[in-house]
Amino acid sequence: MALILNILWFFFAGLATAFSYVVAGVIACLLVVTIPFGVACFRLAGFALWPFGRTVVDRPTAGVVTALGNVLWFLLIGWWLALSQVVYAVGLVLTIIGIPFGIATLKLAILSFNPLGKEVVSSAEARGRLVPVVR
Repeated sequence: MALILNILWFFFAGLATAFSYVVAGVIACLLVVTIPFGVACFRLAGFALWPFGRTVVDRPTAGVVTALGNVLWFLLIGWWLALSQVVYAVGLVLTIIGIPFGIATLKLAILSFNPLGKEVVSSAEARGRLVPVVR
């Protein structure tokens, strides 16, 4: 089932969503100081292309530096990435077939606010770790 959802997601929302993350990642990498933000953008782009069957969990080693990085992320990149995801989600929700994909896009928008200190793992691995899943 995850394969079918991922294929549909790829065409209805995945390419556009991943594209916004890749553009943000390229811009962040052009500015040398924000290269860690660019890496986070590329990680989110990979997740946005193929999200079903995978989940985002908190990294146990994340600390105060990660929290400060998330504040900078929000100010520099996160707010407009989240805004673009919300606009795209509204467009998807306006169609009947796009409602589930619009909801998934909103989940990615929430993740756009603070992606540092998170990692993408398979859903089975997240259950095996017994770690809280970021929704």
